[in-house]
Amino acid sequence: MKQQFSSRIIGALLCGAAITLSSTAIAQNSQSTVIVSGSRFEQNLNEVPANVKVITRDEIANSSSNNIPEVLSQIGGLSVKYSSGNSLNLDASVDMGGYGASANSTTLILVDGQRLNPIDSGTINWESIPIDSIERIEVLQGGASVQYGNGAVGGVINIITNGGAKNLNQASVTYGSYNTVINNAILRNKFDDTTIQLTANTSNTDGWRQNSAANAYSFDAKVTQSLGGIDQVYADVFFNHSNSQTPGSVLGQAGTGNTRSARSEFIGSTTTTDQSGIRAGFIKAITDRLTFDIDGTYSNKNLNSNIPAYPYYYLYPNWQLAASPKVKANFGEWGTTVAGYDFNQAAQSSSSGSTFSTTSLQQNVSVLNQSVYLISRIPLRIVNGLEASGGFRHQAQNASTSDLSSGSAISASQKYSANAGDIALNYNYQSGRKIFIKWNQSYRFPNTDEFWGYDPSANSGYGAPVFNGILKPQISQTYSFGGDWSMHQSHVSALLFQSITQNEIRYDPSTYGNINTIGNINRTGFLFDSSSNVARNLTLAAGGKIQRSTFATGSAAGVGVGLSPNLLLNARAQYVFNSAWSAGAVINYVGNQNYDADPNMMNSLAKIPSYVAADIYASYKVGSWDTKLMIKNIGGNSYATTGGYDSVKGYYYYPTTPTTYFVSARYNF
Repeated sequence: MKQQFSSRIIGALLCGAAITLSSTAIAQNSQSTVIVSGSRFEQNLNEVPANVKVITRDEIANSSSNNIPEVLSQIGGLSVKYSSGNSLNLDASVDMGGYGASANSTTLILVDGQRLNPIDSGTINWESIPIDSIERIEVLQGGASVQYGNGAVGGVINIITNGGAKNLNQASVTYGSYNTVINNAILRNKFDDTTIQLTANTSNTDGWRQNSAANAYSFDAKVTQSLGGIDQVYADVFFNHSNSQTPGSVLGQAGTGNTRSARSEFIGSTTTTDQSGIRAGFIKAITDRLTFDIDGTYSNKNLNSNIPAYPYYYLYPNWQLAASPKVKANFGEWGTTVAGYDFNQAAQSSSSGSTFSTTSLQQNVSVLNQSVYLISRIPLRIVNGLEASGGFRHQAQNASTSDLSSGSAISASQKYSANAGDIALNYNYQSGRKIFIKWNQSYRFPNTDEFWGYDPSANSGYGAPVFNGILKPQISQTYSFGGDWSMHQSHVSALLFQSITQNEIRYDPSTYGNINTIGNINRTGFLFDSSSNVARNLTLAAGGKIQRSTFATGSAAGVGVGLSPNLLLNARAQYVFNSAWSAGAVINYVGNQNYDADPNMMNSLAKIPSYVAADIYASYKVGSWDTKLMIKNIGGNSYATTGGYDSVKGYYYYPTTPTTYFVSARYNF
């Protein structure tokens, strides 16, 4: 495992943080920043009692990021895990709360306020959102089930693609290592009160590992009709396709073995995903104090998986339908109240066979979710700038399953409910400066595939899914204290938190099943983010997170949760030489972490080593052209973001891409 320059780079990260924090020279003006993640309606960032980072379109453009997971890792400073072995990062997962292997299910990903998370434990279809269509990304740390319901436990990432009022027409091409080619295009034009936005993406790579080639393409068409004032209606049609080879993990501890080779049983394996759907919304100011909003989505997804070494082909079709009407009442000096209802229905099936044409139904599951919620913000007149806020949500889920794989049908149905709530005080004690204290309870229900475990001895040793029951929802309570400060040309935010989770849903490698964890799991941490224009042409930014995720009771008490690093550090710099030339760099440090394993064994196991990853880029603008050179992982470090241990394979891990080079060119029409 290479660790060149690690101590120097960590020192540079800390020095960058100190420079940024101490600067008296506002990279982000919270007084004028408008977000929607706090209440599902637009509001000023200073009114939200939560830690929220806004990643702007310009920040994305002026970075070394080729896709959304890279944006979240490099600019957002989040823990992002990769296992694909290619540069497209189609299967990346983002962990915001120290949940490790279940991060995909505890970090809620939204597109214009509507959830992108699949109903199973699969990864987000990042390729379904062309990066050029993004206006901004709102990253809300901490539980938000009151606002968004199921799955908003560790945090929320809201990707806003609403577009702006101005026309935007551009196309770009990026070429890089391992024959990676990425094409993006956006055409956005306003005709009177109608805005039409078309975005498209195609991506292709040979992959740096054996059997890791991938390709993807997506298309999105959005029409927004202004009806005067804030009134508007929109419809958004999308389609995406991806096909990726799967090299599998490397056996052994991280850094050992041939990192470029695929596991022999994965040679020739592929995973193909096709998804299409429509999103639509309508907002109407009923009076000057009352606003009605409704949005909804329907999507259909098909996933096909093939591993030639095993005599089975798998098909996983599913569909989702959701609708969310809500009303916001503005009572002036008495505050605001939001009331809403969320409806979600979904179904998924699993089929397998010796060929795709001979697959037969093995399992299916359907879920129906309904919830009501109320959110209020009340100014407290006893102190100018002091506000109280709170909310409550009740969600009920009806789940029905059937399993035909054993030869005789097994069916089950279960209704569970969960409650979310929060209470907070937010104090704007000076212009652009706030502190807050908050208690929150959030939850997540099991994914559709978590109703099944795995029997490795079935099918003559090839294994088979086994129904293990419908699990209870997990509940997390979080206590947090934080603040947000704008000072001259600097912006700083910080958060101190502690959460306690009951009935946590996780995979148990000792039983090959999914379970509700007995006893509590505790998470404690501190995070900060800062940015500053330290000079007219120089911008520095730094952030970090210290966290500890541990089992609190039982035989594993005190053991750290797998795949949850204790330390994250991030530093960024951009220097503008003149109107044509600029350059920048980003450095991430991730501390060591436990392998994903049986908690009772973790104390006796090695750890996935810490690592440093650094990228640099240089940009040149001339006329309507923007060009950029990017070098990723400049130290050439060989590292892993994820891995595990079980009694059959022993240690295994997924190596990440070595040093890669990219050149991009964008033309603005």
